[in-house]
Amino acid sequence: MEAFSSWRHCSGCFPFLKTLFADSGYRGPKFAKALAKVLPHLDIEIVKRSDQVSGFVVLPKRWIVERTIAWLNRCRRLAKDWENLNRKALAFLRLASIRLMLRKLCNPA
Repeated sequence: MEAFSSWRHCSGCFPFLKTLFADSGYRGPKFAKALAKVLPHLDIEIVKRSDQVSGFVVLPKRWIVERTIAWLNRCRRLAKDWENLNRKALAFLRLASIRLMLRKLCNPA
């Protein structure tokens, strides 16, 4: 998978991560194999939608990801794809995450 090409050097990165929660679009052997090659210590948990429920239902763990993406989208620099290099985009994503983390730590609600 091309998405993992920039992560090949990162086999020891993120030792504190234990579980990766993914959407049902990521289920299958291709994703699991690519992820196991890059981050072998990580467990994958696919969050599935129930077939019995109709209408809008909040899926467990998915709201955490959606909320975090919404917080990061408040940063104007991340709202559009202005960067032409992935490392620059990743640097601005890290800066936005640090800003978000500092705001949460300094202003507890």
